[in-house]
Amino acid sequence: MEPPPDMKYKTGPIMAKDVPDNYVYQALKTSKPLPPITLNNFYREINWLNLSIITLMPTLGFVGAYYVRLRWLTALSAIAYYFFSMLGITAGYHRLWSHRSYNASAPLQYGLAIAGASAVQGSIHWWARGHRAHHRYTDTDLDPYNAHRGFWYTHVGWMIFNPRRRPGLADVTDLKRNPIIQWQHRWYLPLIVVLTFALPGAVAHYAWNDFWGGIVYMGLLRLTFTHHVCASLDASAHFADSSLQSTWCVNSLAHWLGEAPFDDKNTPRNHFITALATTGEGYHNFHHQFPMDYRNAIHWYQYDPTKWFIWSMGQLGLASQLKTFPENEVQKGILTMQLKKMHEMQDKLVWPESTADLPVVTYEEFQSQSAQRSLILVSAFIHDITDFMSQHPGGAPILQRYVGQDATAAFFGGIYDHSNAAHNLLAMKRVAILHGGHPHILDIAKSVPPSQRLKAARWEELQRDVDDGDDTVVDDSGN
Repeated sequence: MEPPPDMKYKTGPIMAKDVPDNYVYQALKTSKPLPPITLNNFYREINWLNLSIITLMPTLGFVGAYYVRLRWLTALSAIAYYFFSMLGITAGYHRLWSHRSYNASAPLQYGLAIAGASAVQGSIHWWARGHRAHHRYTDTDLDPYNAHRGFWYTHVGWMIFNPRRRPGLADVTDLKRNPIIQWQHRWYLPLIVVLTFALPGAVAHYAWNDFWGGIVYMGLLRLTFTHHVCASLDASAHFADSSLQSTWCVNSLAHWLGEAPFDDKNTPRNHFITALATTGEGYHNFHHQFPMDYRNAIHWYQYDPTKWFIWSMGQLGLASQLKTFPENEVQKGILTMQLKKMHEMQDKLVWPESTADLPVVTYEEFQSQSAQRSLILVSAFIHDITDFMSQHPGGAPILQRYVGQDATAAFFGGIYDHSNAAHNLLAMKRVAILHGGHPHILDIAKSVPPSQRLKAARWEELQRDVDDGDDTVVDDSGN
Protein backbone atom coordinates (compact mmCIF):
# COMPACT_ATOMS: atom_id res chain seq x y z
CA MET A 1 0.00 0.00 0.00
CA GLU A 2 1.12 3.56 -0.66
CA PRO A 3 0.89 5.89 2.37
CA PRO A 4 -1.33 8.95 1.93
CA PRO A 5 0.66 12.16 1.32
CA ASP A 6 0.16 13.48 4.84
CA MET A 7 1.37 10.19 6.33
CA LYS A 8 4.82 10.31 4.72
CA TYR A 9 6.92 10.90 7.73
CA LYS A 10 9.71 13.31 8.42
CA THR A 11 13.27 12.10 8.05
CA GLY A 12 15.87 12.39 10.78
CA PRO A 13 15.79 11.14 14.36
CA ILE A 14 13.38 12.52 16.95
CA MET A 15 15.36 14.07 19.78
CA ALA A 16 13.83 13.55 23.23
CA LYS A 17 14.78 17.08 24.26
CA ASP A 18 12.69 18.47 21.39
CA VAL A 19 9.47 16.81 22.61
CA PRO A 20 7.59 18.94 25.19
CA ASP A 21 6.09 17.35 28.30
CA ASN A 22 2.62 18.29 27.10
CA TYR A 23 3.24 17.16 23.51
CA VAL A 24 -0.18 15.58 22.98
CA TYR A 25 -2.01 18.71 24.12
CA GLN A 26 0.27 20.99 22.09
CA ALA A 27 -0.01 18.84 18.96
CA LEU A 28 -3.80 18.79 19.09
CA LYS A 29 -3.96 22.50 19.84
CA THR A 30 -1.49 23.79 17.26
CA SER A 31 -1.97 21.41 14.32
CA LYS A 32 -5.06 22.21 12.31
CA PRO A 33 -6.94 19.13 11.07
CA LEU A 34 -8.17 18.91 7.50
CA PRO A 35 -11.90 19.55 6.95
CA PRO A 36 -14.25 16.59 7.60
CA ILE A 37 -14.96 14.26 4.71
CA THR A 38 -18.38 14.99 3.19
CA LEU A 39 -20.32 14.06 0.08
CA ASN A 40 -19.04 17.24 -1.54
CA ASN A 41 -15.32 16.62 -1.02
CA PHE A 42 -14.85 12.87 -0.48
CA TYR A 43 -13.59 12.22 -4.05
CA ARG A 44 -10.77 14.74 -3.52
CA GLU A 45 -9.69 13.01 -0.30
CA ILE A 46 -9.44 9.47 -1.68
CA ASN A 47 -6.05 7.82 -1.98
CA TRP A 48 -6.72 6.41 -5.43
CA LEU A 49 -3.70 4.09 -5.49
CA ASN A 50 -4.75 2.37 -2.27
CA LEU A 51 -8.38 2.20 -3.40
CA SER A 52 -7.29 0.67 -6.70
CA ILE A 53 -5.27 -2.04 -4.95
CA ILE A 54 -8.09 -2.80 -2.51
CA THR A 55 -10.71 -3.14 -5.24
CA LEU A 56 -8.77 -4.21 -8.34
CA MET A 57 -7.00 -7.24 -6.85
CA PRO A 58 -10.17 -9.08 -5.75
CA THR A 59 -11.96 -8.13 -8.97
CA LEU A 60 -9.23 -9.60 -11.14
CA GLY A 61 -8.97 -12.59 -8.84
CA PHE A 62 -12.65 -13.53 -8.94
CA VAL A 63 -12.91 -12.94 -12.68
CA GLY A 64 -9.86 -15.13 -13.16
CA ALA A 65 -11.31 -17.85 -10.92
CA TYR A 66 -14.36 -17.98 -13.19
CA TYR A 67 -12.15 -19.00 -16.12
CA VAL A 68 -9.31 -20.88 -14.39
CA ARG A 69 -9.99 -24.22 -12.71
CA LEU A 70 -8.60 -24.63 -9.19
CA ARG A 71 -6.23 -27.57 -8.84
CA TRP A 72 -5.56 -29.11 -5.45
CA LEU A 73 -1.78 -28.48 -5.58
CA THR A 74 -2.47 -24.85 -6.39
CA ALA A 75 -4.98 -24.63 -3.53
CA LEU A 76 -2.57 -26.10 -0.98
CA SER A 77 0.20 -23.82 -2.19
CA ALA A 78 -2.07 -20.77 -1.96
CA ILE A 79 -2.94 -21.65 1.66
CA ALA A 80 0.73 -22.10 2.53
CA TYR A 81 1.62 -18.83 0.81
CA TYR A 82 -1.18 -17.10 2.72
CA PHE A 83 0.30 -18.13 6.08
CA PHE A 84 3.75 -17.12 4.83
CA SER A 85 2.42 -13.63 4.04
CA MET A 86 0.57 -13.35 7.34
CA LEU A 87 3.63 -14.33 9.38
CA GLY A 88 5.54 -11.60 7.57
CA ILE A 89 3.08 -9.12 9.07
CA THR A 90 2.46 -10.65 12.50
CA ALA A 91 5.91 -12.02 13.37
CA GLY A 92 7.83 -9.47 11.30
CA TYR A 93 6.17 -6.09 10.84
CA HIS A 94 4.30 -6.25 14.13
CA ARG A 95 6.13 -8.14 16.86
CA LEU A 96 9.72 -7.83 15.60
CA TRP A 97 9.99 -4.39 14.03
CA SER A 98 7.12 -2.43 15.60
CA HIS A 99 7.61 -3.71 19.17
CA ARG A 100 11.10 -5.26 19.23
CA SER A 101 9.73 -8.19 21.23
CA TYR A 102 12.59 -10.45 20.12
CA ASN A 103 15.80 -10.33 18.12
CA ALA A 104 16.03 -12.00 14.72
CA SER A 105 19.04 -13.17 12.77
CA ALA A 106 19.72 -11.67 9.34
CA PRO A 107 18.33 -14.71 7.42
CA LEU A 108 15.10 -14.59 9.44
CA GLN A 109 14.80 -10.84 8.94
CA TYR A 110 15.20 -11.18 5.19
CA GLY A 111 12.61 -13.94 5.14
CA LEU A 112 10.12 -11.90 7.15
CA ALA A 113 10.78 -8.79 5.06
CA ILE A 114 9.99 -10.73 1.88
CA ALA A 115 6.94 -12.35 3.48
CA GLY A 116 5.66 -8.96 4.65
CA ALA A 117 6.12 -7.47 1.20
CA SER A 118 4.05 -10.32 -0.26
CA ALA A 119 1.11 -9.16 1.91
CA VAL A 120 1.18 -5.72 0.21
CA GLN A 121 0.67 -3.77 3.43
CA GLY A 122 3.32 -1.12 2.82
CA SER A 123 7.00 -1.23 3.67
CA ILE A 124 8.27 -2.20 7.12
CA HIS A 125 9.39 1.35 7.80
CA TRP A 126 6.02 2.89 6.99
CA TRP A 127 3.92 0.19 8.69
CA ALA A 128 5.95 0.07 11.90
CA ARG A 129 6.07 3.85 12.22
CA GLY A 130 2.30 4.11 11.99
CA HIS A 131 1.81 1.23 14.41
CA ARG A 132 4.09 2.78 17.01
CA ALA A 133 2.06 5.97 16.80
CA HIS A 134 -1.09 3.89 17.23
CA HIS A 135 0.21 2.41 20.49
CA ARG A 136 1.55 5.67 21.86
CA TYR A 137 -1.63 7.65 21.16
CA THR A 138 -4.27 4.90 21.26
CA ASP A 139 -7.85 6.18 20.78
CA THR A 140 -6.80 9.82 20.36
CA ASP A 141 -6.76 12.02 17.27
CA LEU A 142 -3.01 11.36 16.96
CA ASP A 143 -3.75 7.63 16.54
CA PRO A 144 -3.83 6.88 12.77
CA TYR A 145 -6.46 4.16 13.37
CA ASN A 146 -8.42 5.88 16.15
CA ALA A 147 -11.20 3.40 17.07
CA HIS A 148 -13.47 6.22 18.23
CA ARG A 149 -13.91 7.20 14.59
CA GLY A 150 -15.90 4.04 13.98
CA PHE A 151 -15.33 0.45 12.96
CA TRP A 152 -15.18 0.97 9.21
CA TYR A 153 -12.73 3.85 9.45
CA THR A 154 -10.31 1.85 11.60
CA HIS A 155 -10.85 -1.18 9.39
CA VAL A 156 -10.24 0.28 5.95
CA GLY A 157 -11.25 3.96 5.84
CA TRP A 158 -7.88 5.17 7.11
CA MET A 159 -6.29 3.47 4.08
CA ILE A 160 -8.75 4.83 1.53
CA PHE A 161 -8.98 8.44 2.68
CA ASN A 162 -6.21 10.89 3.42
CA PRO A 163 -5.89 11.40 7.19
CA ARG A 164 -7.49 14.43 8.80
CA ARG A 165 -4.42 14.99 10.97
CA ARG A 166 -0.76 13.96 10.91
CA PRO A 167 -0.12 11.01 13.25
CA GLY A 168 1.75 11.67 16.48
CA LEU A 169 5.51 11.46 16.83
CA ALA A 170 7.18 8.08 17.07
CA ASP A 171 10.85 7.22 17.29
CA VAL A 172 12.02 5.24 14.24
CA THR A 173 15.76 5.62 14.71
CA ASP A 174 16.23 1.87 14.92
CA LEU A 175 14.27 1.35 11.72
CA LYS A 176 16.45 3.81 9.82
CA ARG A 177 19.60 2.09 11.02
CA ASN A 178 18.47 -1.38 9.99
CA PRO A 179 19.92 -2.16 6.53
CA ILE A 180 17.37 -4.94 5.87
CA ILE A 181 14.46 -2.58 6.52
CA GLN A 182 16.00 0.04 4.26
CA TRP A 183 16.65 -2.58 1.56
CA GLN A 184 13.00 -3.64 1.62
CA HIS A 185 11.82 -0.01 1.64
CA ARG A 186 14.00 0.80 -1.39
CA TRP A 187 12.93 -2.25 -3.39
CA TYR A 188 9.36 -2.47 -2.11
CA LEU A 189 7.50 -1.91 -5.41
CA PRO A 190 9.57 -4.41 -7.44
CA LEU A 191 9.19 -6.91 -4.57
CA ILE A 192 5.39 -6.78 -4.56
CA VAL A 193 5.26 -7.25 -8.34
CA VAL A 194 7.54 -10.29 -8.17
CA LEU A 195 5.86 -11.78 -5.08
CA THR A 196 2.28 -11.18 -6.23
CA PHE A 197 2.57 -12.21 -9.87
CA ALA A 198 5.94 -13.53 -11.07
CA LEU A 199 6.81 -15.93 -8.24
CA PRO A 200 3.37 -17.61 -7.88
CA GLY A 201 3.05 -18.00 -11.64
CA ALA A 202 6.58 -19.39 -12.04
CA VAL A 203 6.28 -21.87 -9.16
CA ALA A 204 2.92 -23.23 -10.34
CA HIS A 205 4.07 -23.35 -13.96
CA TYR A 206 7.35 -25.18 -13.48
CA ALA A 207 6.20 -27.43 -10.63
CA TRP A 208 2.81 -28.67 -11.91
CA ASN A 209 2.11 -26.75 -15.13
CA ASP A 210 -0.54 -24.33 -13.82
CA PHE A 211 0.74 -20.82 -14.63
CA TRP A 212 -2.61 -19.04 -14.62
CA GLY A 213 -3.74 -20.93 -11.55
CA GLY A 214 -0.64 -19.65 -9.78
CA ILE A 215 -1.40 -16.06 -10.83
CA VAL A 216 -5.09 -16.24 -9.90
CA TYR A 217 -5.11 -18.36 -6.74
CA MET A 218 -1.60 -18.06 -5.28
CA GLY A 219 -1.28 -14.46 -6.37
CA LEU A 220 -4.48 -12.46 -6.60
CA LEU A 221 -6.90 -14.46 -4.45
CA ARG A 222 -4.24 -15.31 -1.86
CA LEU A 223 -3.59 -11.57 -1.54
CA THR A 224 -7.33 -10.90 -1.44
CA PHE A 225 -7.74 -13.48 1.30
CA THR A 226 -4.88 -11.87 3.19
CA HIS A 227 -6.86 -8.62 3.01
CA HIS A 228 -10.36 -10.06 3.15
CA VAL A 229 -11.26 -13.04 5.36
CA CYS A 230 -14.98 -13.50 4.86
CA ALA A 231 -16.91 -14.01 8.07
CA SER A 232 -20.40 -13.60 9.43
CA LEU A 233 -20.49 -12.22 12.94
CA ASP A 234 -23.29 -11.84 15.44
CA ALA A 235 -24.98 -8.45 15.54
CA SER A 236 -24.20 -8.30 19.24
CA ALA A 237 -20.58 -7.75 18.20
CA HIS A 238 -21.76 -4.50 16.50
CA PHE A 239 -21.82 -5.81 12.95
CA ALA A 240 -23.04 -8.74 10.88
CA ASP A 241 -22.14 -10.46 7.59
CA SER A 242 -19.06 -8.30 7.36
CA SER A 243 -15.87 -8.63 5.33
CA LEU A 244 -12.85 -8.84 7.60
CA GLN A 245 -9.45 -7.87 6.26
CA SER A 246 -7.19 -10.20 8.20
CA THR A 247 -4.23 -7.89 8.61
CA TRP A 248 -6.42 -4.83 9.06
CA CYS A 249 -8.42 -6.61 11.76
CA VAL A 250 -5.56 -5.81 14.11
CA ASN A 251 -6.59 -2.16 13.79
CA SER A 252 -10.36 -2.55 13.72
CA LEU A 253 -11.93 -5.81 14.88
CA ALA A 254 -9.44 -6.16 17.72
CA HIS A 255 -10.75 -2.87 19.12
CA TRP A 256 -14.44 -3.77 18.86
CA LEU A 257 -15.09 -7.44 19.50
CA GLY A 258 -14.48 -9.25 22.78
CA GLU A 259 -13.60 -8.45 26.36
CA ALA A 260 -10.90 -6.64 28.29
CA PRO A 261 -9.44 -8.95 30.97
CA PHE A 262 -6.33 -6.83 31.60
CA ASP A 263 -7.46 -3.19 31.27
CA ASP A 264 -10.49 -1.35 29.93
CA LYS A 265 -9.00 2.13 29.78
CA ASN A 266 -8.81 1.94 25.97
CA THR A 267 -10.63 0.01 23.24
CA PRO A 268 -8.42 -3.09 22.56
CA ARG A 269 -10.22 -6.38 23.19
CA ASN A 270 -9.50 -10.13 23.33
CA HIS A 271 -11.49 -12.53 21.15
CA PHE A 272 -10.89 -15.95 19.60
CA ILE A 273 -12.57 -15.00 16.30
CA THR A 274 -10.19 -12.07 15.86
CA ALA A 275 -7.28 -14.41 16.60
CA LEU A 276 -8.45 -16.77 13.85
CA ALA A 277 -8.73 -13.91 11.37
CA THR A 278 -5.29 -12.50 12.19
CA THR A 279 -3.05 -15.55 12.73
CA GLY A 280 -3.01 -15.06 16.47
CA GLU A 281 -3.30 -11.29 16.91
CA GLY A 282 -6.73 -11.53 18.54
CA TYR A 283 -5.69 -11.16 22.18
CA HIS A 284 -5.25 -7.46 21.68
CA ASN A 285 -6.12 -6.36 25.19
CA PHE A 286 -3.10 -8.29 26.48
CA HIS A 287 -0.96 -6.93 23.67
CA HIS A 288 -1.77 -3.27 24.38
CA GLN A 289 -0.96 -3.77 28.06
CA PHE A 290 2.28 -5.65 27.41
CA PRO A 291 3.32 -4.67 23.85
CA MET A 292 6.94 -5.85 24.10
CA ASP A 293 5.88 -9.40 24.99
CA TYR A 294 6.49 -11.68 21.99
CA ARG A 295 3.28 -13.54 22.86
CA ASN A 296 -0.22 -12.38 22.09
CA ALA A 297 -1.87 -15.36 23.77
CA ILE A 298 -0.53 -16.50 27.14
CA HIS A 299 -2.58 -19.67 27.64
CA TRP A 300 -1.89 -22.97 25.88
CA TYR A 301 -5.45 -23.24 24.56
CA GLN A 302 -5.46 -19.79 22.93
CA TYR A 303 -4.82 -19.62 19.18
CA ASP A 304 -1.55 -17.83 18.47
CA PRO A 305 0.49 -19.57 15.73
CA THR A 306 2.72 -16.49 15.47
CA LYS A 307 3.90 -17.06 19.05
CA TRP A 308 4.78 -20.66 18.28
CA PHE A 309 6.55 -19.64 15.09
CA ILE A 310 8.75 -17.16 16.98
CA TRP A 311 9.40 -19.75 19.70
CA SER A 312 10.35 -22.31 17.06
CA MET A 313 12.76 -19.84 15.45
CA GLY A 314 14.30 -19.40 18.89
CA GLN A 315 14.78 -23.14 19.24
CA LEU A 316 16.51 -23.19 15.84
CA GLY A 317 18.83 -20.35 16.82
CA LEU A 318 17.32 -17.89 14.33
CA ALA A 319 15.64 -15.77 17.04
CA SER A 320 16.84 -14.77 20.49
CA GLN A 321 15.95 -12.69 23.54
CA LEU A 322 12.23 -13.47 23.32
CA LYS A 323 10.72 -10.94 25.71
CA THR A 324 7.96 -11.82 28.17
CA PHE A 325 6.42 -9.48 30.72
CA PRO A 326 6.82 -10.52 34.39
CA GLU A 327 4.03 -12.94 35.28
CA ASN A 328 3.48 -11.15 38.58
CA GLU A 329 2.56 -7.94 36.72
CA VAL A 330 0.35 -9.81 34.25
CA GLN A 331 -1.59 -11.27 37.18
CA LYS A 332 -1.95 -7.79 38.68
CA GLY A 333 -3.69 -6.67 35.51
CA ILE A 334 -6.07 -9.63 35.68
CA LEU A 335 -6.75 -9.03 39.37
CA THR A 336 -7.38 -5.33 38.80
CA MET A 337 -10.11 -6.07 36.25
CA GLN A 338 -11.62 -8.80 38.42
CA LEU A 339 -11.78 -6.40 41.37
CA LYS A 340 -13.35 -3.77 39.13
CA LYS A 341 -16.03 -6.20 37.98
CA MET A 342 -16.59 -7.30 41.57
CA HIS A 343 -16.99 -3.69 42.63
CA GLU A 344 -19.50 -3.11 39.84
CA MET A 345 -21.46 -6.11 41.10
CA GLN A 346 -21.23 -4.80 44.67
CA ASP A 347 -22.70 -1.49 43.59
CA LYS A 348 -25.79 -3.28 42.28
CA LEU A 349 -26.47 -5.05 45.58
CA VAL A 350 -28.29 -3.78 48.67
CA TRP A 351 -26.07 -3.85 51.76
CA PRO A 352 -26.77 -3.50 55.49
CA GLU A 353 -27.20 0.05 56.69
CA SER A 354 -23.92 1.65 57.73
CA THR A 355 -23.17 1.54 61.46
CA ALA A 356 -22.66 5.28 61.29
CA ASP A 357 -26.33 5.69 60.35
CA LEU A 358 -27.81 3.35 62.97
CA PRO A 359 -29.16 4.79 66.25
CA VAL A 360 -27.42 3.84 69.50
CA VAL A 361 -29.89 2.69 72.19
CA THR A 362 -29.62 1.56 75.80
CA TYR A 363 -30.39 -1.95 77.00
CA GLU A 364 -33.55 -0.68 78.69
CA GLU A 365 -34.75 0.90 75.41
CA PHE A 366 -34.00 -2.36 73.59
CA GLN A 367 -36.14 -4.38 76.01
CA SER A 368 -38.91 -1.81 75.94
CA GLN A 369 -39.10 -1.90 72.14
CA SER A 370 -38.99 -5.70 72.19
CA ALA A 371 -42.42 -5.70 73.81
CA GLN A 372 -43.84 -4.09 70.65
CA ARG A 373 -41.91 -6.02 67.95
CA SER A 374 -39.60 -9.00 67.71
CA LEU A 375 -36.10 -7.65 68.43
CA ILE A 376 -33.05 -9.77 69.21
CA LEU A 377 -29.48 -8.84 70.08
CA VAL A 378 -26.56 -10.43 68.18
CA SER A 379 -22.97 -9.10 68.41
CA ALA A 380 -24.13 -5.75 69.81
CA PHE A 381 -26.52 -5.14 66.89
CA ILE A 382 -30.27 -5.06 67.45
CA HIS A 383 -32.21 -6.84 64.70
CA ASP A 384 -35.90 -6.65 63.85
CA ILE A 385 -36.96 -10.21 62.91
CA THR A 386 -40.70 -9.63 63.07
CA ASP A 387 -41.29 -10.51 59.40
CA PHE A 388 -38.92 -13.51 59.57
CA MET A 389 -40.44 -15.38 62.50
CA SER A 390 -42.69 -17.59 60.38
CA GLN A 391 -39.93 -18.18 57.78
CA HIS A 392 -37.23 -19.37 60.17
CA PRO A 393 -36.13 -22.90 59.11
CA GLY A 394 -35.74 -23.89 62.78
CA GLY A 395 -39.25 -22.72 63.65
CA ALA A 396 -40.63 -19.57 65.26
CA PRO A 397 -40.58 -20.81 68.94
CA ILE A 398 -36.77 -20.85 69.13
CA LEU A 399 -36.63 -17.25 67.87
CA GLN A 400 -39.39 -16.19 70.24
CA ARG A 401 -37.25 -17.48 73.10
CA TYR A 402 -34.59 -14.81 72.37
CA VAL A 403 -36.84 -11.81 71.71
CA GLY A 404 -35.57 -9.00 73.94
CA GLN A 405 -32.42 -11.02 74.80
CA ASP A 406 -28.84 -11.57 73.63
CA ALA A 407 -28.77 -14.43 71.08
CA THR A 408 -25.08 -14.08 70.12
CA ALA A 409 -23.89 -17.37 71.63
CA ALA A 410 -26.85 -19.31 70.27
CA PHE A 411 -26.46 -17.83 66.77
CA PHE A 412 -22.71 -18.50 66.61
CA GLY A 413 -22.94 -22.23 67.23
CA GLY A 414 -24.43 -22.57 70.69
CA ILE A 415 -27.64 -23.93 69.20
CA TYR A 416 -26.79 -23.90 65.49
CA ASP A 417 -23.68 -22.79 63.56
CA HIS A 418 -25.44 -20.66 60.97
CA SER A 419 -24.46 -20.49 57.30
CA ASN A 420 -22.96 -17.48 55.56
CA ALA A 421 -26.32 -16.79 53.97
CA ALA A 422 -27.92 -16.62 57.42
CA HIS A 423 -25.27 -14.17 58.62
CA ASN A 424 -25.80 -11.98 55.54
CA LEU A 425 -29.58 -12.03 55.92
CA LEU A 426 -29.38 -11.21 59.64
CA ALA A 427 -27.19 -8.17 58.90
CA MET A 428 -29.92 -6.79 56.61
CA LYS A 429 -32.29 -6.70 59.59
CA ARG A 430 -30.18 -4.39 61.77
CA VAL A 431 -32.11 -1.46 63.22
CA ALA A 432 -29.87 -0.17 66.02
CA ILE A 433 -26.64 -0.59 68.01
CA LEU A 434 -26.60 -1.39 71.71
CA HIS A 435 -24.86 1.30 73.76
CA GLY A 436 -21.52 -0.11 75.04
CA GLY A 437 -22.10 -3.23 73.02
CA HIS A 438 -18.48 -3.63 71.79
CA PRO A 439 -16.47 -4.18 74.97
CA HIS A 440 -13.87 -6.42 73.25
CA ILE A 441 -12.09 -5.96 69.95
CA LEU A 442 -12.67 -9.64 69.07
CA ASP A 443 -16.42 -8.97 68.95
CA ILE A 444 -15.87 -6.71 65.94
CA ALA A 445 -15.12 -9.72 63.70
CA LYS A 446 -18.50 -11.20 64.57
CA SER A 447 -20.24 -7.98 63.55
CA VAL A 448 -19.12 -8.16 59.91
CA PRO A 449 -21.21 -10.56 57.75
CA PRO A 450 -19.27 -12.94 55.44
CA SER A 451 -20.34 -11.14 52.27
CA GLN A 452 -18.59 -7.98 53.48
CA ARG A 453 -15.38 -9.43 54.92
CA LEU A 454 -13.84 -9.53 51.42
CA LYS A 455 -15.72 -6.57 50.05
CA ALA A 456 -13.65 -4.55 47.56
CA ALA A 457 -13.04 -0.92 48.42
CA ARG A 458 -11.67 1.70 46.05
CA TRP A 459 -8.64 3.69 47.18
CA GLU A 460 -10.65 6.91 47.39
CA GLU A 461 -13.11 5.21 49.75
CA LEU A 462 -10.33 4.13 52.08
CA GLN A 463 -8.73 7.57 51.87
CA ARG A 464 -12.05 9.20 52.75
CA ASP A 465 -12.22 7.15 55.94
CA VAL A 466 -8.69 8.26 56.86
CA ASP A 467 -9.48 11.89 56.13
CA ASP A 468 -12.58 11.66 58.32
CA GLY A 469 -10.35 10.47 61.17
CA ASP A 470 -12.98 8.01 62.34
CA ASP A 471 -11.07 5.03 63.72
CA THR A 472 -13.56 4.06 66.38
CA VAL A 473 -16.53 2.91 64.35
CA VAL A 474 -16.49 -0.16 62.11
CA ASP A 475 -18.30 0.86 58.93
CA ASP A 476 -19.78 -2.36 57.55
CA SER A 477 -20.96 -0.70 54.34
CA GLY A 478 -17.39 -0.52 53.02
CA ASN A 479 -17.44 3.30 53.15
